[in-house]
Amino acid sequence: MIKKIRTALILFFLTALTAPLAEGAPATGAGAIPPGEAGAKAFLESSPRHHEWANITLPGKDVKLSAFVAYPERKGKAPVVIVIQEIYGLTDWLRAVADRLAGDGFIAIAPDLLSGKGPGGGGTDKFASRDDVVKAVRDLQAPEVVAMLDAVSRYGKSLPAASGKFGVVGFCWGGSQSFHYATTQPDLGAAVVYYGSSPELEALKSIRTPVLGLYGEDDARVNTTVGPAAAKMKELGKTFIPNTYKGAGHGFLRAQDGRDGANLEAARKAWPATIEHLKKYLE
Repeated sequence: MIKKIRTALILFFLTALTAPLAEGAPATGAGAIPPGEAGAKAFLESSPRHHEWANITLPGKDVKLSAFVAYPERKGKAPVVIVIQEIYGLTDWLRAVADRLAGDGFIAIAPDLLSGKGPGGGGTDKFASRDDVVKAVRDLQAPEVVAMLDAVSRYGKSLPAASGKFGVVGFCWGGSQSFHYATTQPDLGAAVVYYGSSPELEALKSIRTPVLGLYGEDDARVNTTVGPAAAKMKELGKTFIPNTYKGAGHGFLRAQDGRDGANLEAARKAWPATIEHLKKYLE
């Protein structure tokens, strides 16, 4: 009887250790992926890492840029990764992505690019609806976005715990901004584009940083821009590594419960590729 109980307990613990985490489960160890949108708030609340809010000065502006900062638990100084929002602004999900990056060893900074543009001079959280946020994000002009990202990079590199190297990761609208920022910032160490459209081909000539692109197969609007960009980057002798995930749709890292498991499978492949790319070029 004792032998049977012992065997049952061993089988139980082996099953628990090898079973995959459910989508949205608050995994915090190295190698985990960010949660989907539904699990973001719980993920943040369970995080052991230090979070803080920063108010970053914008040259020539009275309004300061609000940014969520997540710190890694490590002995040495860390590279900075700027996390560029989706068209939905600075959300709990984006902050959870920043926290996950911190879990993988980076100082992650997620700026609210709508700072000062919301009702009462607020940011994303002051808009009445998601539709209002989307409209406000679409109204942002490329030079304005670049200026804000430059301010964030200066702030990040000035942190005592920062190594001086920095990269960007962007999603959806922010993925497009990540790729565009690589065309404007020669000091950028690495760029990651999640399902964002590519810049005009002529602009690719100025890129110095290696770019990783992560795309869902069922996202033709974005994907029609990837092939030409890849061909041009190859012609120019620059590094662009596009990965396309079978059956996944736009926004797969956030919408992990979508497309009959294809989005989750894409997320489980894309996130390790993201961390590998950032560590290769920033550490």
